[in-house]
Amino acid sequence: MEYTHVVHEFGPVYDAQCEILILGSFPSVKSREVSFYYGHPQNRFWKVTAGIFGEAPPETVEEKRAFLLRRRLAVWDVIASCDIAGSSDSSIRNVTANDMNVILKQARIRAIFANGGMAYRLFLKHCKKDGQPPVYQLPSTSPANAAWSLERLIKAWGEQIAAEREKK
Repeated sequence: MEYTHVVHEFGPVYDAQCEILILGSFPSVKSREVSFYYGHPQNRFWKVTAGIFGEAPPETVEEKRAFLLRRRLAVWDVIASCDIAGSSDSSIRNVTANDMNVILKQARIRAIFANGGMAYRLFLKHCKKDGQPPVYQLPSTSPANAAWSLERLIKAWGEQIAAEREKK
């Protein structure tokens, strides 16, 4: 396995109105190529999040950014840089984490949702601090999570996000 040291080269998506922070682990090779989140066409993130709100999935980076902000969803990754083989989360090592305060001090984040087990474990290990909003693990939207159908993902994600929004 050939490792490369990679630095996350695009910033988080958020504004002061965001209430939910969705964290991935680290951008895939395809996401790094397009310089935006969940850029691999087989990743179901955009279909899942759009499905929760009964919308068509956004297509362009501009549409994706507008969709997230309209729905008060912030998106970022746990890792700022790491050694990684391709896009394999399981190969990640030598992690430098992003500073979550960049978003948490600027936005009204009430809950953090990790997109998959790796993002969740990395957040707990490198980022979790007292006083932060609660963090929950959601099933990964990655095509590697083939056990979860699109419909099942939409239901699981939708229930968790709705439950958090109802706490207002």
